[in-house]
Amino acid sequence: MKHIIVLGDGMADEPCDALGGMTPLEAAETPTLDMMAEHGRLGLLSTVPDGMHPGSEIAHLSLLGYDVPKVFEGRGSLEAASMGIDIDPDEMALRCNLICLNPDGTIKNHSAGHISTEEADELIKTLNTRLADGRFKIYTGVSYRHLLKVKDADKRISCTPPHDVPGAQSMDVMIKADVPEAEETADYLNALILDSQEILRDHPVNIRRIAEGKDPANSIWPWSPGYKPSMETMMTLFGIKKGVVISAVDLIRGIGVYAGLTPVIVPGATGLADTNYEGKVQAAIDALKGDADFVFLHIEASDEAGHEGDAVLKKRTVEYLDQRVLRPLLDAVNEMDEEVAIAVLPDHPTPCHLRTHTNHPVPFLIYRPDITPDGVKHYTEAEAANGYYGLMQGDEFIREFLK
Repeated sequence: MKHIIVLGDGMADEPCDALGGMTPLEAAETPTLDMMAEHGRLGLLSTVPDGMHPGSEIAHLSLLGYDVPKVFEGRGSLEAASMGIDIDPDEMALRCNLICLNPDGTIKNHSAGHISTEEADELIKTLNTRLADGRFKIYTGVSYRHLLKVKDADKRISCTPPHDVPGAQSMDVMIKADVPEAEETADYLNALILDSQEILRDHPVNIRRIAEGKDPANSIWPWSPGYKPSMETMMTLFGIKKGVVISAVDLIRGIGVYAGLTPVIVPGATGLADTNYEGKVQAAIDALKGDADFVFLHIEASDEAGHEGDAVLKKRTVEYLDQRVLRPLLDAVNEMDEEVAIAVLPDHPTPCHLRTHTNHPVPFLIYRPDITPDGVKHYTEAEAANGYYGLMQGDEFIREFLK
């Protein structure tokens, strides 16, 4: 039997006023998910270990079966793997957002208005040139998501993810040292942030964006520091023969690389609601028809809608997942000679009213030919709580799914 996980990033939520007190999963028209729920089994999964931040990197490592406190080395190093960038022993990697600050210094958004990759690349080239000191380099990723490498740095620092603090005064959430030995690193990175603001303020790209009514990318924001991780592959851990990861997001592809999965790049995959759903699901189908026995298909759009606080858009992304991903996937799977098990779940909730992640358990669904249904009729947060699996912890999910 082959296996595919379809992950709607941040898809779980809480009741939304804009949806009449329903969650996006409850409000969305999801005939495919409901059919899978009726013929499958559901449960809740706790993806964030106690005491850890509910980031996508933590949740993904957990649901893929890893001992997160043991293997996690920061988001930046994982994203570097996706970008083909080596992390040397004397280097630290960090995720580096381009963000938008209001004139009073508060954080307007974590994405610089979803700046284009082409515009971001212009800004980053300028920063690398103007601020060059031989110690750091910023690497262009996708849209607002980039990578910062720093030599001779101490990872024992506290960095605030910008999507966690929309509206906060940026000077109040700057990088802080956790130990005296890391104070130089914190001071260096904070100086880099402030220097970037001086350069980006009057950059032609931002002048043009402001004239077009768009948010300027007027600051960098480094976070999630770490060194190069050491992880066993899913082949070693679970006996997978060949695995594939399909995502628009460097973080997810990077986790896949360290897990031994082959990244598949889909043209037009943006990580937003306008992503190429058809291309992504076709890539998954092609992998299943080929020699892959495990596919991880990641859809980012619902998480971005949650961070924007847009419940109506988030509902629409759930419907896109149902109709443009799961429906054609099921149609293709039903015509295959080999049986395929399908799991659907988010990594964490991204409630629209909070615009950030929480560590609450997420609903998951397992659908395969040999399964006995548990009587749950709909894939929602509330109904999944009544499912066969009850509440699972972290790595229990992948072991149940692959058995």
